[in-house]
Amino acid sequence: MARRIESLFVAGPAGRLEALLEEPEDAAPRVAALVCHPHPRHGGTMHNKVVYRLARGLRSTGAVVLRFNYRGVNLSEGEYDHGVGEKEDARAALEYLRGRYPELPIVLAGFSFGSRIILRLGCEGVGARRLIAVGFPAADAASTGLGRCDVPRVFIQSTRDEFGPRAAMEEYFESLSGDKRLRFVEAQDHFFAGALDQLEEAVRETAGGANQA
Repeated sequence: MARRIESLFVAGPAGRLEALLEEPEDAAPRVAALVCHPHPRHGGTMHNKVVYRLARGLRSTGAVVLRFNYRGVNLSEGEYDHGVGEKEDARAALEYLRGRYPELPIVLAGFSFGSRIILRLGCEGVGARRLIAVGFPAADAASTGLGRCDVPRVFIQSTRDEFGPRAAMEEYFESLSGDKRLRFVEAQDHFFAGALDQLEEAVRETAGGANQA
């Protein structure tokens, strides 16, 4: 079975959202994953190298992956909305994905700003089986209180993350209850410089269990 790669637009609350849908190689998808990109005001797009590796790692475990650009990014309509509208963009993308694959369990994943988006959305009871937060900016005040819910959460963090240093990440992680995992990847910075292969492997290893129906 050839892998499906489809460029498309999703109807969002502020206009159409540019998106990319990719099915896994050589097999029917077993899970549907939405991947959110980093901060749009700092060059974040769905083509960010960490987002690409996150999506590829998920596909290798049997996921069909939908990436999209928030409002105002590249061909997506609208304007930046300080994380509020971007969460609603993610909700619209999730509903599109669920409509395309109604029988599949849902995973939400995101990098940096995107990790905050998926923790906010995923803890609102949208039916996600797992939340995967990569490069969570634990030292940022805007991250306080996020991720406190019963959905299984996985955190993958660089050992030299400027926005989520190890001490801050561990303190945040300890504040959470329930099903949670934290994995550090030896890397040079927030963007996993020098360790993108290891990041992708960590995604494969930590996401695989979400694909068991």
